[in-house]
Amino acid sequence: MKTQTASEYSQVISHCKELFKKKTLDYGTAWRIFRLPSITDQIFIKAQRIRSIQEKGAQKVDDPIEDDFVGIINYCLMALMQISLKDDPRMELPYSELEPLYDHWANATKSLLENKNHDYGEAWRDMRVSSMTDIILMKLYRVKQIEDNQGRTLVSEGIEANYQDMINYAVFCLIKLGYHA
Repeated sequence: MKTQTASEYSQVISHCKELFKKKTLDYGTAWRIFRLPSITDQIFIKAQRIRSIQEKGAQKVDDPIEDDFVGIINYCLMALMQISLKDDPRMELPYSELEPLYDHWANATKSLLENKNHDYGEAWRDMRVSSMTDIILMKLYRVKQIEDNQGRTLVSEGIEANYQDMINYAVFCLIKLGYHA
C-alpha cells in the first residue's frame, strides 16, 4: 500500500527530475567538471541562503526558497552520479544515459527514507523547516570533513549516506512547504 509520504515524495522527485532534464537539455552536463567538494560547496551555498532568509525573515532576491531545496536535491543527486561515474572520463553525457542513474539514486534514497520512516514513525512531520535546514547544513559540514579526510572515516557513514540524508530532508521541507501539490 502506498503511503502519503511515498506519494508526496514521488511528486517532489518528479518535479526535481523534470527540472534536471530541462537543465541538462539546455546546458548539457557541464556539472561533470565539478569535483565532489565543488558540488558540496554548491549545496552549501543553497542551504546557507535558506538559513539566512529564515533568520532574517525577509529576502531581497525574489527566488523562492523552494527552488533552493530543489537545487539541494539535484546537486546531491549529481554528486551521487559523479561518484557512480568516477571512472567515466566523458564530460558530456546524453540525458538518456543519466536518467537511469538519476532514477537509481532517487529510488535508493527513497528506499532509505521508507526504512527510516518505519523506525522513526514520520517524526519529520512534527519538525520545523528551519530545523531540517540546520540538519542539512550539519550534514554538509560532515561531508566537508570527510572530503578533507580524503573520504576516510573511522565509524561514520560515508559521503553517499550523507548526500542521501540531505535529499530526504530537502524533500521533507518541500512537502511541508506544499511544493508537492
